[in-house]
Amino acid sequence: MHHHPQPAACRLRAASDLSHHMRARMASKSNTRERILQASLELFNTQGERNVTTNHIASHLGISPGNLYYHFRNKSMIVAELFSEFEQRMEIFFILPEGTTVTLQDKTRYLESLLEIIWQFRFLHQGLEYLLESDPELAARYRQFSQHSLCSTQRIYQAFADAGILQLSPQQAETLSINVWIVLSSWMRFLATTQGVQLNLSEQLLRRGIYQILILEEGYVAPAYQEAVKALCDQLYVPLEGISAC
Repeated sequence: MHHHPQPAACRLRAASDLSHHMRARMASKSNTRERILQASLELFNTQGERNVTTNHIASHLGISPGNLYYHFRNKSMIVAELFSEFEQRMEIFFILPEGTTVTLQDKTRYLESLLEIIWQFRFLHQGLEYLLESDPELAARYRQFSQHSLCSTQRIYQAFADAGILQLSPQQAETLSINVWIVLSSWMRFLATTQGVQLNLSEQLLRRGIYQILILEEGYVAPAYQEAVKALCDQLYVPLEGISAC
């Protein structure tokens, strides 16, 4: 029995169909992976990372645990991937405008961006000690991230000093950067221990944390900008029950 060679057009069409099928499968895998990450982020933020299991995530998505394990072998891998996204967002946040001097509007933009990023990945700082204790590799990455963030924050403060908005020496810029990082990394713990707020954190309470950072700069604002910075502070201020009523 003789097999006639397949016409070129048919071969091309078959190859195209196969390529389309492969692309569809890859897109489906990529989509499932992204859905797992988004669902995990939502559950971690609302229920706390330590209270959420891979079975909870799979059930939330309506997929089998085996399907989830195909993309992520365990929960630590999901957390590590979300931390990578957080790092990338923060890296963009730290980029200074090239070729121009920073303005007060840039300061507003920085604060709003910071608020948005921390709110989106709030689970990282809600249970930070637990996360780092349970995953040494993540702890090492977080230390490196912290050191990089301190340097980048110092660079941003120096840019505002160069623009004449803040009156800072390099040593003061370094000290301010450290104080900012202390407030930023411990704000969730402060709310939990003084307000009893753990999982039901509101964006308003997070906004107050940004205010606490901004107020650290109060003594360094150049006279020409003091009124505008005060208006920005007033905009971010949120009363805290049980503390403001002293």
